[in-house]
Amino acid sequence: MSGYLARGGPPGGADTAGAPPGAEPRPAGTPKTVGIVWGLLALNTLGSAGAKTIVPLPRSLIQMVTMGALGAAFALALAVNLRLRVRSSAFVFLLTLLLVPSVISSANLEVGFGALFRCARLALFVGTLWLLSRWWDGSLTFVRYHIRMYFAVLGLVAAGLVVSPGTALPEYYGGRLVGALWPLTPPQIGQYSAVIIGLTVLLLLGRRTTGAGAAVIIVPSLVLLALTHTRTATLGLLIGLVLAIGSLMLASAAARRFFAWAVLCATVAAVVFSSALQAWFLRGQSQENLSSLTGRAKVWDALLAAPRTSSEQVFGVGLGDKSFGGLPIDNSWLAVYNEQGLIGVALVAAFILVLGGVALLRPPSPARACAIFLISYVGISSYTEAGLGDASPYLLHLALAASLLAAPAAATPRPTATPLTTAAVPRRRIPLWARR
Repeated sequence: MSGYLARGGPPGGADTAGAPPGAEPRPAGTPKTVGIVWGLLALNTLGSAGAKTIVPLPRSLIQMVTMGALGAAFALALAVNLRLRVRSSAFVFLLTLLLVPSVISSANLEVGFGALFRCARLALFVGTLWLLSRWWDGSLTFVRYHIRMYFAVLGLVAAGLVVSPGTALPEYYGGRLVGALWPLTPPQIGQYSAVIIGLTVLLLLGRRTTGAGAAVIIVPSLVLLALTHTRTATLGLLIGLVLAIGSLMLASAAARRFFAWAVLCATVAAVVFSSALQAWFLRGQSQENLSSLTGRAKVWDALLAAPRTSSEQVFGVGLGDKSFGGLPIDNSWLAVYNEQGLIGVALVAAFILVLGGVALLRPPSPARACAIFLISYVGISSYTEAGLGDASPYLLHLALAASLLAAPAAATPRPTATPLTTAAVPRRRIPLWARR
């Protein structure tokens, strides 16, 4: 895995040739501390609620670890960027504006003091992204950070499955894979698996990794994704890859070949394994339960029908645990509407549209394909998963997309040596007899 992740050319920001004079110099390379900060951000977004683990972990301890990770991430990012050099980013700017309705609605304490705590967490998360934006240059450096962190999380899940299969595949989750060593739910594991599978496939198509290195990531992640029985993650992976590979087809023969083989294999699998795929997709549920999205539609109808004041409609009720009436909302747009109001919904829609628009304007490249995959995946998952209005893996995926879409910063050229001027040599007077 280390050899696979080490490939990909020079570090982001190392190239300084051919820049216009007077431009801001780019960093000589991305420090290793930046990768640690990115991993700590991912650790913070793992959450503190989930399945039962082999060794019961108090929720207060898990929250201490995740919040400590966020505090350490901000401190390290500040230490490595003491001069507070940041790059302009429409995504992070709109995310900063999202703090305004969050603080206004949370100040009413309608959902308790926890709302202010979540606002402080979101502020630290956004502040850390601002500090890291200095190294956003459109390279694939942060993609490798992303894959490393979530592959390590999946390794922890796989270890729990080996140590205690009964705990990792509990009956109360219908036999779906959960985290036995760290409390992770099936949708979380499915999300991490789908994201790193998609990114690794795109790195392989862009010849940024080897086939053996990609197989080390893709094969075990596919197994874990299948064990989670997560429909949203699977659909997000397939649709996101179709859109991302489609953006490469005009410029990459490898992408065209892969797409053709993928369509052929998918067609054969759909014909041969149709009954097995249908059983996996239904997960033993009835058609009525499936049509109501496992009960989510009832919660959504109740949330929309609940009476609200004008202030609650505009600013929301404050950052909470993404639930309504004690039941999870499981929809990012309705969760944002409930907690940050119509202003929050408009801001979330704005930064997704901005990222999508910039991705369409960029020339074909592996970085652009990875960004399109991430934006598509998050957009699809937002229908049945919450998290776009608070510090979450979905915001971290979009931050990665923003780093991939950032234009390489121009650098001042190296000063060239000033040509030596030859001092004027006085002409020597030649005698008359010598001239003759």
